[in-house]
Amino acid sequence: MQKTSANAAETTLTDPGDITAIDGENSAFASLTASLAEIRKLKGVIGYILRSNASATLDFSEPDKITENAILSSQIHDSCQEIGKQFNLGEIESVLVEGEKFKVLCMSIGENNISVFMEKSATHSGIIKRILM
Repeated sequence: MQKTSANAAETTLTDPGDITAIDGENSAFASLTASLAEIRKLKGVIGYILRSNASATLDFSEPDKITENAILSSQIHDSCQEIGKQFNLGEIESVLVEGEKFKVLCMSIGENNISVFMEKSATHSGIIKRILM
């Protein structure tokens, strides 16, 4: 673990599939990180990405998919913001994108963007409730 200062980000690298950077000033980010760590243990959850303006946490069972999943997550969040503006929908709180083999639940909570990747058969409604707790 590497610490640079009380206000700087804390970075931990435990294995190639678990990359964490926690912003000490964002308590919502820290709380969401803890919730997502528990959600990650649920059956059918493949991994997650949590990012704010200053920090990010990623945890995937397949480290070789991290870049691909990060790009997909970013594109989903950006597209949803654009669609919300274009159709005057206001702020979009959550989106579920289903593919042939898996699905991605994307949520925005304050400045934090969450993407939970799961098998298609996994139940996302329980995950939403756990994130919002």
